[in-house]
Amino acid sequence: MNKIVWLFLLLFLTAATFAEAQQPTNVSRIGYLSGNSPSGISARTEAFRQGLRELGYVEGKNIVIEYRHGEGKLDLLPALAADLVHLKVDVIVTTGSTATRPAKAATSTSRVPIVMGSDNDPVGNGFVASLARPGGNITGLSNLAQDLSGKQLELLKEIVPKLSRVAVFGTSITPGNAESLKEIELAARAFGVRVQYLDILDPKDIEIAFQAASKGRAGAVLVQGTPFASSHRAQITDLAAKNRLPATYPQSDYIDAGGLMFYGPSINDLFRRAAIYVDKILKGVKPGDLPVEQPMKFEFIINLKTAQQLGLTIPPNVLVRADKVIK
Repeated sequence: MNKIVWLFLLLFLTAATFAEAQQPTNVSRIGYLSGNSPSGISARTEAFRQGLRELGYVEGKNIVIEYRHGEGKLDLLPALAADLVHLKVDVIVTTGSTATRPAKAATSTSRVPIVMGSDNDPVGNGFVASLARPGGNITGLSNLAQDLSGKQLELLKEIVPKLSRVAVFGTSITPGNAESLKEIELAARAFGVRVQYLDILDPKDIEIAFQAASKGRAGAVLVQGTPFASSHRAQITDLAAKNRLPATYPQSDYIDAGGLMFYGPSINDLFRRAAIYVDKILKGVKPGDLPVEQPMKFEFIINLKTAQQLGLTIPPNVLVRADKVIK
């Protein structure tokens, strides 16, 4: 009799274990929309994934990330955003305003939540009503890019004391480009520096821009943050070295590619924190109720190896302020 009882008990436990194993795991689907190439933003993408792992998410187990990259071709983004909505993702993470705008348009009826990993002016771009009370289906993080343009020019002036002309490389179709340029021009007047703006819309424009900068006797280059420029950062840093032009860049990735200097918010930290927003939204919090955060961590990086190639001596009072010096 006892053997029969034990047999039934064993069968019951086996069936229960099997049934539990058959229960489907709740897998959330995250859309990741970028205007850049995957290699152009690999560091921030990994930071976002690391943030998710720290919160207990494992790709392929309880989350799936659908990556969509415009590869610098911004006209592809509306279709890529629509594709993510068609896949019925639970939330879309955008890597900049150029990706947030088509994502917003694609979710106008579906109201899929959007988390901005980084945006230069969320209110000015029309993505949120205010930083404290975003409203709508968009929230995330701001990078204060426009406000930092003046500081970047100031640092260029410190390492090139005789700087009188600076070439600004930008992409006019990038949201926030014009506002950032105004900030640069305002700072330039204060430092007695003339600004030469050069629009980069196509790969061939990069070399043309350097030729124009040299012809215009620019003493340095300030590169604005755009998906297109980021996707071609290796070419830009290489030409800056060949033309012996000191340059400051909008992302630390440029320094890894041989760029001279970066000052700004830690983009990787912003994307790691973006995972926190995704977690809250997946747990039911409305994006409109999550205030937009501003940068908490800033970085100042100098590449001494590049400085030496340019025949440039970085003043000690500038070096001592750097968070990281590449030798």
